[in-house]
Amino acid sequence: MSNARATHLSRRGILAAGGALGLGAVLAACGDDDAKSGGSDKETTAAKSGPWIFKDDRGQTAKTDRTPANIVSFIGVAAALHDYGIESKGVFGPTKLKDGKADVQAGDLDISKVTVIGNEWGQFNIEKYAALSPDVLITTMFDAAGTLWYVPEESKKKILAVGAPSVGISVYDVQLPTPLQRMLELAKSLGADTTSSTITAAKKRFEDAAARLRAATKAKPNIKVLVGSASQDIFYVSGSNLSIDLEYFKALGVNFVEPAASALKASGGWYENLSWENVDKYGADVIMMDNRTSAIQPADITEGTWKKLPAVKAGQVIARNPEPILSYDKCAPLLEDLAKAIESAKKVS
Repeated sequence: MSNARATHLSRRGILAAGGALGLGAVLAACGDDDAKSGGSDKETTAAKSGPWIFKDDRGQTAKTDRTPANIVSFIGVAAALHDYGIESKGVFGPTKLKDGKADVQAGDLDISKVTVIGNEWGQFNIEKYAALSPDVLITTMFDAAGTLWYVPEESKKKILAVGAPSVGISVYDVQLPTPLQRMLELAKSLGADTTSSTITAAKKRFEDAAARLRAATKAKPNIKVLVGSASQDIFYVSGSNLSIDLEYFKALGVNFVEPAASALKASGGWYENLSWENVDKYGADVIMMDNRTSAIQPADITEGTWKKLPAVKAGQVIARNPEPILSYDKCAPLLEDLAKAIESAKKVS
């Protein structure tokens, strides 16, 4: 996957920062067993469950005659649904590394049990997709226009022509709890037991982690946190707006380094481009670095200017996934790790 980024809102531009929007759309899963079956013991599974209906964050309503069984989804969505006990039959997006291991965005998903329709940006094998007889196509959206993430625009019409309705969960310009709730609602509509002890415990852990982060920022309000992503030629500094995680962390009191609006303008508000010579432009006590395979990881950065940064020298660098897996189980550790980093951070900027 290329590390090159354009100055407009491109794939890499969005990947630099993540995003958030949950529009709070209405969810409904309905059925009328008696009317369909007349009390017969021979009623079908479809009749028992009734038609499946879900209104997504574009305001579009996906409908099927029964609860979808053949689910095809973006890898991060598949990972989140897996945590709720809902399995995808096919996936697309960063799934498998060159060594065959699972990409970080796959979470706990067993990638040997899914059909990978595309592993990189621009890849989406329509023949494989159609062969799965998909009931629904699910992904996220990183803009207000409702662009389906990792569904190639040039082949979108052909993909949707296969016949499965599409669902978009928006992750643009609101705080993390909103898309988390939307994913939970989606999982429930697909058959998840959202009142299970496992899910209840994960949600409680998330809430406790949020309280811990708020307490940490209150105790150390002067700790500055910089959010970065590394490529061969450019270091990207994310603004805290637009991203679902950063907006939420900021609401909990995190003191982020904020590039000027003029510096963010070229990327549509997501990030500022810095050369490695200017990577010390901002003072920071903690640095959060993009942990996806599309970015160079801190241990592999050889630039001397990076190694001289006070936060780097102090060992105050932690990982960040700009595309959080939207389950409480996966998001709670994000808050816990940041809280721990702030709690233990020394003022070095």
